[in-house]
Amino acid sequence: MRCLAVFLPRLPTDRILRACARSDADAPFAVFAAGTGGDRLTAVDARAERAGLVPGMAVADARAMRPALRLAAADAAADAALLGKIADWCRRFTPLAAIDPPDAIVMDVSGAAHLFGGEAALLAEVERRLAGQGFAAQAALAPGPALAGALARFAPAVRAPRHVPAETPRADVEAIAARLPVAALRLDEPARRRMERAGLHRLGDLLSRPRAPLAARFGPDAMARLDAVACRRREPISPRFEAPDFMAERRFPEGLTRREDMERTLAALARELCLLLERHGAGVRHVAAEFYRVDGAVAHIETGTSRPLRDPGLLALLLRERLAVLAEEGLDTGYGFDVIRLGATRTERCATPQADLGLAPEESAGADLSDLVDRLGARLGLRRVLRLYPQASHIPEFAVAALPAAAPPPRTAARPDPPLPAPTRPLRLFERPEPIEAVALMPDGPPLRFRWRRALHELAAYEGPERIAPQWWSAPDGEETRDYFYVEDREGLRFWLFRKGLPGHECAHPRWFMHGLF
Repeated sequence: MRCLAVFLPRLPTDRILRACARSDADAPFAVFAAGTGGDRLTAVDARAERAGLVPGMAVADARAMRPALRLAAADAAADAALLGKIADWCRRFTPLAAIDPPDAIVMDVSGAAHLFGGEAALLAEVERRLAGQGFAAQAALAPGPALAGALARFAPAVRAPRHVPAETPRADVEAIAARLPVAALRLDEPARRRMERAGLHRLGDLLSRPRAPLAARFGPDAMARLDAVACRRREPISPRFEAPDFMAERRFPEGLTRREDMERTLAALARELCLLLERHGAGVRHVAAEFYRVDGAVAHIETGTSRPLRDPGLLALLLRERLAVLAEEGLDTGYGFDVIRLGATRTERCATPQADLGLAPEESAGADLSDLVDRLGARLGLRRVLRLYPQASHIPEFAVAALPAAAPPPRTAARPDPPLPAPTRPLRLFERPEPIEAVALMPDGPPLRFRWRRALHELAAYEGPERIAPQWWSAPDGEETRDYFYVEDREGLRFWLFRKGLPGHECAHPRWFMHGLF
């Protein structure tokens, strides 16, 4: 395992200084927050550090030392949000990037360093690019995340190497860890003070002593952290995003700014990705494209499919639709995107179709419908493309359910299979039945005429009634029976009406409602 850690010692001050233009560039700058005994500095920039100011100093003392000191209130939430954005940008080097709060990032670069000219070149490029964005950064690379993070923080102070090559023997790795201070364990303040009072100032003081007394005095957590920093045990990282199952990417010496170039790049990446999918017998169900801008910003698009897909043409078409939506929302290319990555974040098994024999008509129609669902989903979002599934209920309001078309049919979906054809019903019903005024010859007979929305309709034909009784096991008390009629007036308009309540049994005077149109 090869881990690269990036420590941002001045993240709070860098965040503010990058966002505002400083007229007094030579004045020291610091961030403060309320602390014990009043306001205290929490972070200082390079000028303030050279002036003798350090975090933890009282603001009044800092002002007395440097009257020109500029101050800003600390904002932990903004710092955390910025750290997350930097971690997303670091995914240009590897998909496995995790934040190490409050001021560090850890990446698993196993098998990726050769793409950047080796581990030493990768370290230099990370620091150079972050410095170009206005961040003070210290990077280190080691066999484990805990050791890499400790070296990034403390290597300059103890003159330890920030790069531990892969071929370094385990004894030499522990010797490097032994030079670090006990603060590298990142324990709580009381535990660290207990170690210092016991004369344990470096990790070497702990590694050279018997383990049992140390565990009894400082607890198992301290020993676990010691083993992690010394690379005696394997410690995983928790990346912000899961690594895609399959991935293809392009890197450019100069950033792309034209949308047409981005679309052509996505089409080429789609072909590469589909070749990988075909080789492994898989199809993509969810795909994500990431665009890394030269100045550190990251743009992201993603889309899903209604079935396992590995057709590069269809995949490129869906990505083009999503890119068009992003452009409509305001795609800022800035100085251009120099890295574009396409990853299959969710895949399923996909058998190779026998394309030479052709598809049956129903299979071709199903594929066309899936393509339509995918294109609409790319534009609107798959959750907004709905499909009506029949339900095992005779109540019209509950006879169908609108569910995402890309999702598999629910288990509750059941098409009734009556011995006779199902009664004719409108394709769309009113959200709420609308009351009408109806005149009938008999209380339980069909209407002769009715008035709806101030218009009078004379009936020319009718069909019915279709009686629907309430579901006794779930209907609320007082729910009444409905008699539905399919009627046509003399103008040729067709309606679906129902009478609510059985005359003489459930009510004295039944009411009429309009439920849908044909």
